[in-house]
Amino acid sequence: MRWFKSSERGEPCPGPDPHRRGRRPPSPLRAGPRGPAGTMAAAAAVVEYKGWKEGYRCGYCGSERGKVSAGMWAHSMTVQDYQDLIDRGWRRSGKYVYKPIMNQTCCPQYTIRCQALHFQTSKSHKKVLKKMLKFISKGDVSKVVSEEEPMDSHIEDVVSCDFAYKSESHVSQSELTPLSEDHAERVENEDKDTGETKEEVNQQTVESGSLQICADRDTPVSGEPSHSAKTVHAPPKPGKGADLSKPPCRKAKDIRKERKLQKLLQNQMRTLEGSQLQAGDQVCLLENSKSKANQPKTIEDFIFDALPDDARHKLEVRLVPVSFEDPQFKSSFSQSATLFAKYQMAIHKDTPSDCGENEFTRFLCDSPLEAENAPNGPECGYGSFHQQYWLDGKIIAVGVIDILPYCVSSVYLYYDPDYSFLSLGVYSALREIAFTRQLHEKAPDLCFYYMGFYIHSCPKMRYKGQYRPSDLLCPETYVWTPIEQCLPLLEHSKYCRFNQDVKAGLNHQKKNPNQH
Repeated sequence: MRWFKSSERGEPCPGPDPHRRGRRPPSPLRAGPRGPAGTMAAAAAVVEYKGWKEGYRCGYCGSERGKVSAGMWAHSMTVQDYQDLIDRGWRRSGKYVYKPIMNQTCCPQYTIRCQALHFQTSKSHKKVLKKMLKFISKGDVSKVVSEEEPMDSHIEDVVSCDFAYKSESHVSQSELTPLSEDHAERVENEDKDTGETKEEVNQQTVESGSLQICADRDTPVSGEPSHSAKTVHAPPKPGKGADLSKPPCRKAKDIRKERKLQKLLQNQMRTLEGSQLQAGDQVCLLENSKSKANQPKTIEDFIFDALPDDARHKLEVRLVPVSFEDPQFKSSFSQSATLFAKYQMAIHKDTPSDCGENEFTRFLCDSPLEAENAPNGPECGYGSFHQQYWLDGKIIAVGVIDILPYCVSSVYLYYDPDYSFLSLGVYSALREIAFTRQLHEKAPDLCFYYMGFYIHSCPKMRYKGQYRPSDLLCPETYVWTPIEQCLPLLEHSKYCRFNQDVKAGLNHQKKNPNQH
């Protein structure tokens, strides 16, 4: 890593971190360049350190002079160097790389990562995935549901692009204010049973005042007052109460489970090619079917679920390198830039001049990361990419990501507001987690999904903690700590040292970043 002062090149500049001015931090960057997984990189990183900036506006709490951060322009950077930086609390926006001064800024921003290989889908996540499947296969538009969910760009904590075009070396940090967080997504209530359709819920609904029907009507329920078995129930008037002449209603969930078990049993019986089954074999098949049915669905089960031949829509996700030399990126640039402008004006209330092609290029296309390929790395290589979501031949969303030696780092998401009912912020995050798992198959070290910053002092930014299991980065020891251990500390103080080991300090480094 080569350092330059902003006013004069060639003279070393103090390192970029710290909680104390004028002190060179224990930099995670090496003197000699090294690429992913120990391979030698082609070039060293070149950055221009801009120093501290105090007393500028915070987009999270609204404080006019509460924000404090350090920043630098990265002219070029290896993916390993940037991996080391984000593991020290830094983050990029375009070619500008910044780090909040955690013990002084008004809203401490903790780097958060999700353990993608062990990711657990919540009910609200499954609801979003099912909603997308219904839309693609049947064209179903859940307008009622979408009104309950704010428009959800899942990465809001980035540096704004609403500054006039200037050369990199002349942009002041006071102009680099975060985008509005007014539209950060709200995590839905986990206690809601979201896996059932309206029709299925109707099957379970019994009007208040109707009688509960037991399988054995003559047997009183334990723990409840005993009633005479001779009690005669008069048939209800039409349209009022339950019809006792009909069998009791069954839960839709139980009906679905039974159908699934029957289907699995039939499929397994067909595989025996007509051979006769003994009673024991049938029991064994049934038990195997039950065990398969009880296994929770993974993200991949939802994303890659087979669609009907007459599906109403076609969704395609394309990974495009951020390079004007790439034909796919070049051919889709205009459409992608137009979508960005539409999103910024609708969601963040930008003016057209704030989100033109120059701003789009500088904010989401310019990247300091040098593309690299390694023998044990992913087939697409390392670097910056746009993950484009094409629906019926047009782009409806773009996730900007960095593929690094140990993680997929989410930079930004923009989407067509006309499709906000699909919860594209949540859906794209789930797709990126699944993509991380896919890359891991070829690159074993790559197993985390970085979501930017977690801001506990800002309630509307806590939703990132719902992607479990996840870890927060200790701002003093740079050790990853499970979020469950961090939350009680953050309830008492917005700035916390998560790692309580007195021996751990600024010089603490782990050779294996996959360990806590």
